[in-house]
Amino acid sequence: MDLTLFMYLIPSLFMFGCGVYGFITRKNMIAIMISLELMLNSVDINFVVFNRYLFPGQMDGMFFSLFAIAIAAAETALALAIIINVFRIAKNVDINQITKLKF
Repeated sequence: MDLTLFMYLIPSLFMFGCGVYGFITRKNMIAIMISLELMLNSVDINFVVFNRYLFPGQMDGMFFSLFAIAIAAAETALALAIIINVFRIAKNVDINQITKLKF
C-alpha cells in the first residue's frame, strides 16, 4: 500500500474512534448526534480515499460521498427537530431522563 493512503486513513480512523467513544459515553442527545456525524464524515473520507486509490480515473467514491453528505444533512435536520420537541416536553436532553415521556 502507498504511504499517502495511510496519511488519509489514519486521521479517518482517529475521527471514527472519537465518534464511537463519544456515542458510547455521552448522555446528551446533541453530543450523541455530533458523534454520529463525526463517524459519518470519517466514512465519507474513506470512500474518497479508496476510490482514488483503487480507481484513480473515476469519480464514483466522490459522488457517493456527496450523496452521503446530503443524506446526513437531512438526517441531522430531522434529529434536531426531534431533539427540540423532546426538550420542549421534558425540559432536558439527557438520555436517562427521557423515560419521563412514557405514559
